[in-house]
Amino acid sequence: MVQNKEIKISALQMSSVIGNPEKNRGKAEEIISRELDKGTDFLILPEVWTVGWSCEDFPAAAEDSRNSQTVKFLSDIAKRYSVNILGGSYIERKSDGRLYNTCPVISRSGELIAEYSKMHLYTYCGCTEGNYITEGEHPVMVNIEGINIGLTICYDIRFPEIFRAYRSENVDLLVNMAAWGLKKPIPWETLTRARAIENQAFMIAVTQSGKIKDNDWNIGHSRIFDYVGETITEIKNQQEGLMTCKIKFDKMYEYRNSCTILKDIHEKYEVRVI
Repeated sequence: MVQNKEIKISALQMSSVIGNPEKNRGKAEEIISRELDKGTDFLILPEVWTVGWSCEDFPAAAEDSRNSQTVKFLSDIAKRYSVNILGGSYIERKSDGRLYNTCPVISRSGELIAEYSKMHLYTYCGCTEGNYITEGEHPVMVNIEGINIGLTICYDIRFPEIFRAYRSENVDLLVNMAAWGLKKPIPWETLTRARAIENQAFMIAVTQSGKIKDNDWNIGHSRIFDYVGETITEIKNQQEGLMTCKIKFDKMYEYRNSCTILKDIHEKYEVRVI
């Protein structure tokens, strides 16, 4: 049973070279080959690590969903290290020409077993993601080796509804893969922790580090929280590398059974305006 499982998780924080998927795959491979511990069960990458957070570069960096170099690269990594991969995201081009910000999920054997396309697109304060990318249609929770994992990407973190939907399906582990800006530290620090607390679930929040362009930087503070919001491990500031920890689910389920806060949710919250 999942309650008695213990897994080892690594998450990659890196500074992407803007608009250069080949260099970014090489950088990711170098870090992984140097730092990935033997026996790691899950490897998680950040949002758009292949291209960096540069919306105008998304079309040129887009990859055919049926013949993606990034998916092939991650499949090779998965087989080489016998590790399940939540592949951050890459820009996926569908056969109809539409672009999606998509996370590929790959098994230890290198098989593409699921995909999640970002549902909420950030198109404010000078960002233009929605001008290039099409919204994903639905949340995706994937069961890997008995662990229910709820997938989200960056701006999704601002929408607690998607996380509560995962919790209603008995999620064990929540993941947010991001390229979060340095100028928005309070939402990143607060919302990632809050999603763990309010859903009583382990939470992985992994983001890019490094300069984007001009005075724009990624925040580079990736963290893993437990089910009450305590930080298990983190990579501070702009450092590149892997953060690694072991997670065991028995205490989480004991806590859920003794602190049944979700039972207090009302079916409806009808506002009385006076």
